[in-house]
Amino acid sequence: MVYAQILINSILLGGIYACIAVGFSLVWGVMNILNIMHGTFLMLGGYVTFWMFKLYGVDPFLSLPVSAVSMFCAGYVVQRGLINKIVRAPMFMSLILTFGLQLLVVRLAIYFFTGDFRSVQPSYAGFSIPFMGLSIPFVRISIFVLGVLLTSILFWFMGHTRTGRAIRATRMDLDSAQLMGVDIGRIYAITYGIGAAAAATSGSLVSVGFAISPVSDVEFLSKSFIICTIGGLGNITGALAGGLILGLAENFGALYLGPGLQNAIGYVLLILVLFIKPSGLLGRKGFE
Repeated sequence: MVYAQILINSILLGGIYACIAVGFSLVWGVMNILNIMHGTFLMLGGYVTFWMFKLYGVDPFLSLPVSAVSMFCAGYVVQRGLINKIVRAPMFMSLILTFGLQLLVVRLAIYFFTGDFRSVQPSYAGFSIPFMGLSIPFVRISIFVLGVLLTSILFWFMGHTRTGRAIRATRMDLDSAQLMGVDIGRIYAITYGIGAAAAATSGSLVSVGFAISPVSDVEFLSKSFIICTIGGLGNITGALAGGLILGLAENFGALYLGPGLQNAIGYVLLILVLFIKPSGLLGRKGFE
């Protein structure tokens, strides 16, 4: 029974991890930049939900559209105004730029929000659903279902809309996409905005089940990096697989090795994947 409970918790945690990593994988795979701002957008999305709940009593799940739209606009402006200037430069330049922006935004968040950990506690936060002798937290399963739903919507968007197909074409062959009339600057800005919106939505979900603070962005960024490397860059399915694998590894690893080594397990997995299959489990050769 203990193993079954850990399995359920691992799957729910893996779904949250996958939702966190999808936007990071998309931006990395399409634009070939290490977006250090990803965790920052996630943190800001969590604060949008927190303050809407605290100040106006808005249910955290109803604040998802506000969080997503606001961070999409912010991401679009950041890419168009700043990142687009160095997008063709070596990856190190985008790393430095996004790292600098991350430091600026985090320091401002600490100034305005303080460094205290915050979480959203709706009236149903303590509810659990009994299932075959197991206890499934209502909030966790709601986050999992919404995370999978939003990821599925993104997957559909990428495959069935004109803009989504343009993003995929840009990812696969930049020069050919440009010759076919794709506005690369606009597609890059939309891609970055979608990545920011996905991160913010994940942050809104995370703020309900976990505590957030201005400095928690580093933890979420590292999780995203590990998941994308395990699953494969630019691959939404790979992000889902990587998230589930990391969730299972962390929870079962904590059972046998102790909770003190739980976070280290992800880095061990990262090193193993880089040695065995650098492109990721579901990635294609060349994307790494």
